[in-house]
Amino acid sequence: MEQLHRIVPAKDVQFLDGPKSRTYEFGFAWKVFSEFIKGFRTLHFVGPCITVFGSARFKENHPHYESAREMGRQIAILGLTTMTGGGPGTMEAANRGAFEQGGMSVGCNIKLPFEQAANPYVQTTITFEHFFVRKVMLVKYSYAFVIMPGGFGTMDEFFETLTLVQTKTLIQFPIVLFGKDYYAPLLAYMEAMAREGTIAKEDLSLVLLTDSVGEAIQHIDTFIKKNYRQKARKRKWWLFEKKPAAAAERTPTSLQS
Repeated sequence: MEQLHRIVPAKDVQFLDGPKSRTYEFGFAWKVFSEFIKGFRTLHFVGPCITVFGSARFKENHPHYESAREMGRQIAILGLTTMTGGGPGTMEAANRGAFEQGGMSVGCNIKLPFEQAANPYVQTTITFEHFFVRKVMLVKYSYAFVIMPGGFGTMDEFFETLTLVQTKTLIQFPIVLFGKDYYAPLLAYMEAMAREGTIAKEDLSLVLLTDSVGEAIQHIDTFIKKNYRQKARKRKWWLFEKKPAAAAERTPTSLQS
């Protein structure tokens, strides 16, 4: 049987080109495994997180930047860690708000064809080669998602997480869509999906749409207090993890349902 091959394939996308030699496939699997282990080691002690997603394109003087900055500040006041994709724009703003408030600020960056350097407001940062590994980390350590206005990447992260909650792969996991005007057309389309029967009407209740940072934080705080309790965690160095410098004086905690 003939195979299709890319013309001058980029090194980083060869794994999407179909079957390869067994040596290549094993090497790719090992590379992905190693990337997961690196993520586990780096993020082991960051504490319970709230992940904030949004566009990398908003500048410092944009209202959405300011909203994300306040969101990060309020997350820090809750005593939780702010996690983002680690880049500029909304991600930088949320990390900045947490950092300025004295909270923990974490970034999970991604290698792109164009440079996306980690923003200067993260105490712990890691750069991934594969989006799917990065998304696992952004969900694994998080107890809530805040979706600020964003583009394709933000929509990808929103709908993947929403699907995990809808299918009860993730349980007791609040999702906030921030920006009523921005997300009104999207919510209207989701309501159309419910009318057509492709989703259940109750699935619409899985998402809170708001313009208020206070309402978003209250929604998350109520959800967490209702379903989890904070518990001091014994430090276990099963993969020789390094404790982040910013967390040196903090007792590691976890949330348990």
